[in-house]
Amino acid sequence: MLTFIPIIFVLMGLLDVWVPRELVEKHVGPTSGWRGIAISMLVGTAAAGPLYAAFPLALALWRKGAKVSNIMIFLNTWAAIKIPMITIELKYLGPSFALLRLALTIPAVIGIGYLVERYGHGEAPPSEVSPIRSQHF
Repeated sequence: MLTFIPIIFVLMGLLDVWVPRELVEKHVGPTSGWRGIAISMLVGTAAAGPLYAAFPLALALWRKGAKVSNIMIFLNTWAAIKIPMITIELKYLGPSFALLRLALTIPAVIGIGYLVERYGHGEAPPSEVSPIRSQHF
């Protein structure tokens, strides 16, 4: 963990400073549609490192205006559909298994993202919580 944590914080800082909110909202925000799903899956698939490295990035995306379903799709893709995992499955378990698992996992990842968005009842990101609401806790 000690080797990943500093890199994660540096990447979060760069994302926070260099990537404008409008860019995130345009590509993975509320009006992104299928393009947002594709981008979320592409970034999650190409990512390297353990899953706990994705959570700070997901929080940064949430604060920048990313759609909850796209964040969940990104996290689930990071966990279940990484390129190295697919290549290992192809080599050791065969193409029929790897492609069938991929064909079943992709719709499941998208479905889970939309279910969490619809039924998750999430609150605003921590930076946008009103002071009145935070006094109740």
